Amino acid sequence: MKIDISKDSTELGNKSADFVSKKIIELVAAADSSKNIRVIVATGASQFNFIKALVSIPNIPWDRVEFFHLDEYVGLDQGDQHPASFRKYLNERLFANLNPSAAAINLVDPDNIEQYAALLAAEDIDLACIGIGENGHVAFNDPPVADFNDPVLVKIVELDEACRKQQVGEGWFKSISTTPSHAVTLTIPAIMRCKTISCVVPDERKAKAVLGTIHDEIGTACPATCLRNHADSYLWLDQPSASLLPKDVEKKWNDVVAHTQHNQDQDQNQDQNQNQKSKQQQQQ
Repeated sequence: MKIDISKDSTELGNKSADFVSKKIIELVAAADSSKNIRVIVATGASQFNFIKALVSIPNIPWDRVEFFHLDEYVGLDQGDQHPASFRKYLNERLFANLNPSAAAINLVDPDNIEQYAALLAAEDIDLACIGIGENGHVAFNDPPVADFNDPVLVKIVELDEACRKQQVGEGWFKSISTTPSHAVTLTIPAIMRCKTISCVVPDERKAKAVLGTIHDEIGTACPATCLRNHADSYLWLDQPSASLLPKDVEKKWNDVVAHTQHNQDQDQNQDQNQNQKSKQQQQQ
């Protein structure tokens, strides 16, 4: 996991959007012309600046992108027209502002999660744009329900109190009593199978979760620690969300990642050389 710390959430949004736009262009250029790339996107207040910056970037080949999203509440009284609906959020903030229009948009229906799971499983997911909750969750995998070895890609979960308080604090619901108790979510394995993960985490209220993500033992007490096990994950922070971290964490952490990657590359090269020698000996 690589870390980048911006001065504020606006800079964070711009830098993470620049990364994602370049990744999409790179993926499309490398893909067969008959295939779309597959991208998962997150919602929530923490993603506002990222999405605003992303849709302002010109010349992104959106017509080669097939979209999925992370989660949705169960039992909203207005369905996908409820102000807190993540489907409504994405349609208004992201999909309606893409030019050209997306190749395909897949939005989870809480009443038919099997179909959504089948769509996810059909092919690899190239890129996931996610966040981290105040309780350390990714998607709606709160600590009590997170499972790093979940056998399914999509499931319905009960939201813990900290998660529901966050939704109230962000203004999506008036009180905990009006906040849904359950949601449908991609599981930890569904997120971890994505080839690249870009994780946007601004704001001081996320500082404790960020500290846990980087320093806690990897496990479901802080579900976001799973990102440290991913081969190509990026954590985008601003100074408030990074406020509990050591001042030199960005350099030290990225130096460790670079060193580890260098060693892995060397091991891979040695294995390849050994396999080549073995083949030559067998041919002789």
